[in-house]
Amino acid sequence: QVELVESGGGLVQAGGSLRLSCATAGTTFDYYAIAWFRQAPGKEREGVSCISSHDGNTYYADSVKGRFTISINNAKNTVYLQMNSLKPEDTAVYYCAADPSLFCDPDGSEVGYDFWGQGTQVTVSS
Repeated sequence: QVELVESGGGLVQAGGSLRLSCATAGTTFDYYAIAWFRQAPGKEREGVSCISSHDGNTYYADSVKGRFTISINNAKNTVYLQMNSLKPEDTAVYYCAADPSLFCDPDGSEVGYDFWGQGTQVTVSS
């Protein structure tokens, strides 16, 4: 069982930055792919970014490429999502999730993500 806790959400003006954290306690992200998903009001949840702790490969949705950066700390117990140049359309609840299959799905599918955090709200004002 992997427990995930997100933090770092908040209210920011367009063009601003936030850094989200996804932490696990009592274990590490070794042998997992860790992804960030988001769900805006009235919309389906979508994949934002993913990192494989196995090979370090990363993936980004087209909508966030060049603005968001995903990373993992050396202890492999925290994954970060640095979000720059935020836009109002980035407003959503952001969730992190862990997939024990090691590798990211470049299509951003939720399939295989067995463990989820509670979510953190990101609101970008115009």
